[in-house]
Amino acid sequence: MSLREQLEAMSAGSAKRIPEEALAVMHKAAEELDGQGIGDNALSVGDRFPEVELQKSDGAVVTFSSLLGHGPVLVNFYRGGWCPYCNLELKAYQGELETIRSLGAELVAISPETPDRAEATAAKNEISYPVLTDPQNRLAEALGIVFTLPPELEKLYEMFGNNLPDAHDEAGWRLPIPATYVVGEDGLIVYAHIARDYRTRAEPDEAIAALKTAGIVT
Repeated sequence: MSLREQLEAMSAGSAKRIPEEALAVMHKAAEELDGQGIGDNALSVGDRFPEVELQKSDGAVVTFSSLLGHGPVLVNFYRGGWCPYCNLELKAYQGELETIRSLGAELVAISPETPDRAEATAAKNEISYPVLTDPQNRLAEALGIVFTLPPELEKLYEMFGNNLPDAHDEAGWRLPIPATYVVGEDGLIVYAHIARDYRTRAEPDEAIAALKTAGIVT
């Protein structure tokens, strides 16, 4: 089953489980996000990927340029380990890790989760590629893919037990919209999949095809 099919099945199941009042809040927030055009001006193909410091699970700082020192990088932004759609995505890309690395590329997942939470997310999903922290959403902000949750959605997230300020060690309630990038060794973006709809993700085979057709791997 493709990642898209898994996501669609999860969405259909969630629509039956989540109370109508909560669904109404989520749908309204999605409409507002659309209206704001979040991601419309995000960095894309041909742009230089921002050089922002990230954190490993042990808290050590890593720069994006250091990741590129070993070859092109396939980057997946996810919202957090609390997001079931994100967990499906992380697992789907884990299944293609051998292929990605055989092409001379590296795969990393990035979220605003603190390093300890990112480590827990990796363990829960049996992820063997780097799962990095974007402190205070700095990289997502530089890319143009971060947004602030409306108050109604904040309350809903709290009701579900997702306190984002605690999870991110950040004062505000902000999240990145799902995004997948392929970045060449020169730091330029050669593939970008940006989606305001949190139920939509880039298929692994599409990102892998981008690695090949861009001519940055053999």
